[in-house]
Amino acid sequence: MQEAKQQQAGWIAVIGVIFIAMNLRAPITSVGPLIPLIQGDFHFSNAVAGSIMTIPLIAFALFSPFAPRLSLKFGLEPVIYTALVVLLAGMVLRVFPHGSWLFVGTGLVGIAIAICNVLMPALVKKSFPMKVGLITGVYGISMNVFGSLASGVSVPLAQSSSLGWRASLGVWAFLAVLSVILWSFLLKSVKKEKVIEPPAVKVRMWNSLKAWHVTIFMGIQSFMFYTLLTWLPAILHDQGYTLNEAGWVVSTLQMAIIPMTFIIPVVAEKMSDQRWLTIGSVILLFLGLIGLITGFLTVLSVLLIGVGIGTMFGLAMMFFVLRTTDSAQAAGLSGMAQSMGYLLAAVGPVFFGYLHDLFANWTIPFILLMLLTLIQLFVGIGASKGKLE
Repeated sequence: MQEAKQQQAGWIAVIGVIFIAMNLRAPITSVGPLIPLIQGDFHFSNAVAGSIMTIPLIAFALFSPFAPRLSLKFGLEPVIYTALVVLLAGMVLRVFPHGSWLFVGTGLVGIAIAICNVLMPALVKKSFPMKVGLITGVYGISMNVFGSLASGVSVPLAQSSSLGWRASLGVWAFLAVLSVILWSFLLKSVKKEKVIEPPAVKVRMWNSLKAWHVTIFMGIQSFMFYTLLTWLPAILHDQGYTLNEAGWVVSTLQMAIIPMTFIIPVVAEKMSDQRWLTIGSVILLFLGLIGLITGFLTVLSVLLIGVGIGTMFGLAMMFFVLRTTDSAQAAGLSGMAQSMGYLLAAVGPVFFGYLHDLFANWTIPFILLMLLTLIQLFVGIGASKGKLE
């Protein structure tokens, strides 16, 4: 009887992780395709409209470092639950009539997702210590599948309703409602005491070489993904692809990433040293970048890039738990790495575009990406073995 209750509680916890994951990308990826509709409704300039996508990344960078401290003070699950409530509030506010609410709501969405992003590895390490690879994989694939789904259905949803883009964004608030309800039940099973205790082995994260290896690895991965997601359509268009064809190739990039976010954590958990996975991901990414800039087998090159970036993402998520000794360390490392990672993600598309404008070609920006790939090899090898010191 007791065993059956434990199994039931375990399954509920897994479902709780999945519901959080489903909310970590969809509220953001659903906005991008709707920017022209939002811009037309409020008559925003291009710069103002572009900031709608930048605000969440800035929130990720600014608020990620605070998540571990909040979890130490108030407990892991209560902080996650509160973040889900804030997420729901933000998603509701951004469909209010006045344009200013769109930015307020977007800011709240970014803050909430930043907190959940950081604390998820700690939750996995605490709740599933014997299955961190499997649960991280489930979390990763749930997050990315719903992120891609939200991007794909946003415009059709907007076109099918008289409320337009507001209805499209509002749909995803129902997912947040379900998550809040589920987590209100999960909270009842959490003990009153603080869930995350101070780390058994204290590590000064910002002075740890391995923590910096993990942080830079996460940062370059984020830089690559958001830069290519932003500029790949323009690159392909300059190579002769129609906008529709370019859109399908970008979808190919995202679809190549998705399975790796599940496979890699499962495989990485079974290895004491993940260096060969790191080296493989760098080789795939480097070959894909060369193929893309030269126009050689472009679709295959984009697939290689997707597999490479997906592998790096899966490894980064696992480094948070494999390189740490307890959930408090995992939260601290995750907060440091994701703060810096999303700061680079916010800068990446802008700097890449600046280099394109400055040199009037894509070659120089791609040389930057290839140089970063070589740095990724170095820091990735350093992040692939051992514990924080």
